[in-house]
Amino acid sequence: MVSLSINGKQYQADVPPDVPLLWVLRDHLGFTGTKFGCGEGLCGACTVHIDGKAEFSCQIAAGDVGTRKVTTVEGLPATHPVKAAWIEEEVSQCGYCQPGQIMRAAALLAAHPDPDDAAIDEGMDPNLCRCGTYPRIRKAIRRAAGKTSPGGAA
Repeated sequence: MVSLSINGKQYQADVPPDVPLLWVLRDHLGFTGTKFGCGEGLCGACTVHIDGKAEFSCQIAAGDVGTRKVTTVEGLPATHPVKAAWIEEEVSQCGYCQPGQIMRAAALLAAHPDPDDAAIDEGMDPNLCRCGTYPRIRKAIRRAAGKTSPGGAA
């Protein structure tokens, strides 16, 4: 049995402690916004926050989370600046990687509220988008940070 704090609530899952957090979230607790991409910690589709830090949930055993707080994309309010910017900038194309991208961007902005393009690129580097929406991702992050994009108003 594993006990987890997810999105501000306590949950228990009847799983061995070595099961990856990703599978506990998706298969046992119904948090399907967190996506399976590669299972190797290489793509970022499974990104969640653990105590506010972006982490690959496929690489963390649920039993190793302990008392730390997990936030999934469902746990970010709909009014969160990153979620709003994603919609305003029409970032998503296929959308599969976007929950992980949003979680990585939210953690980036929490740690660096005013990143320049180089900091955005570096901070978002672990997450991949096969559709290539990187320019829209960067623009949305600038918007969420309250910045004006080079082409005009944010």
